[in-house]
Amino acid sequence: MKILVVDDDKDIVELLSIYIQNEGYEVEKAYNGKEALTKLNTNPNIDLMILDIMMPQVDGLEVVKEVRRDSQIPILMLSAKTDDIDKIHGLIQGADDYVTKPFNPLEVMARVKSLLRRSQHQVQNEEPDQLEVGPLIIKKDSHEVLTVDGSSVSLTALEFGILYLLASHPNRVFSADEIFERVWKQESVVSAKTVMVHVSHLRDKIEEATGGEKVVQTVWGVGYKVETH
Repeated sequence: MKILVVDDDKDIVELLSIYIQNEGYEVEKAYNGKEALTKLNTNPNIDLMILDIMMPQVDGLEVVKEVRRDSQIPILMLSAKTDDIDKIHGLIQGADDYVTKPFNPLEVMARVKSLLRRSQHQVQNEEPDQLEVGPLIIKKDSHEVLTVDGSSVSLTALEFGILYLLASHPNRVFSADEIFERVWKQESVVSAKTVMVHVSHLRDKIEEATGGEKVVQTVWGVGYKVETH
């Protein structure tokens, strides 16, 4: 999973980046609000943002307002202001949580993990029971995959999990680490080869059942996706 850290104080960005990476997450960095919005617009795989309020060019509250127009990414705000009105204002704008400077990095990481868990739970609750992707019909509750002509595609639980993850986020590229964390539900402590082997088996079964349809695609050096047009 990937976290965007936004603060005009580079020491704070570097400190938080160390803690975030130690927990196994990827980090993107920005040093003002304008750069943060650019990062979010060019990187759809960001899962959470840690955002300072007082910054040059575009402040944190304006960033929240802009982001909330089309995204529900979890936002944890940082501020040197202790006045409750700032906290209330930030949360009304759409932030999810708030930490006052100076902060304990361990507290920040505890808040980050809590927000990510809540976000993943919400996403799971919103997942549709049935998806149609290319020649496939994917049924979540029964773990069935059928072709459009009614033939069954026999998949293992992990293969089904990979297919459902990719199909429920069409056109989004997932790295091998992200797939492992979401499907295996563990932190990624294995090589990308484990995921690659399961994706390969999944592809073979789909292509055999559909007469060669390439539903799962590789984005070399990045990860895997299911593309829709």
